Amino acid sequence: MGGPAEVFALSLSLEVPLQERKSPRPAPPPIDAFPVRVPDIIRYADIDRQNHVNNAVYSTYFETGRVAVIHHPTQGLQAPGATSVLARIEIDYLRELHWPGTVEIGTGVGGYGRSSYVFVQAVYCEGVCAAFARSTLVLIDGGTRKARPLPQELIARLERLKMRE
Repeated sequence: MGGPAEVFALSLSLEVPLQERKSPRPAPPPIDAFPVRVPDIIRYADIDRQNHVNNAVYSTYFETGRVAVIHHPTQGLQAPGATSVLARIEIDYLRELHWPGTVEIGTGVGGYGRSSYVFVQAVYCEGVCAAFARSTLVLIDGGTRKARPLPQELIARLERLKMRE
């Protein structure tokens, strides 16, 4: 094998052109697959200079969906002496949103571990998915601020919120 320049040139020649690549992300689930769905409005303040909803606002829509689940008055994901914190969020932006309008945020549980759980979420507008997200939340102790195991009653609620087939 040749030097670094030749290896670099070879790696470039093996690359698949962007327009011929298959998308690494699967199609988002239909809105009916989400056990929880909440509406929100597209506010004039959500629009940026490109006349579409700013990418940062999608995080707010996803937060609206998460908060509706976590702080539900009877089936919420609260545990005494603990709170859930967002540790990671990954968003796929699929299409632009414009003002005026409304969105529907679907939220479901994709899985859970010892002290964390994953939400699967999507933002829909007029029945079309505009963004898809996966977010990991960690249950932490209110005093120590350290991760703590999910209690059985919280696991039971997470099970009821799992994504539908």
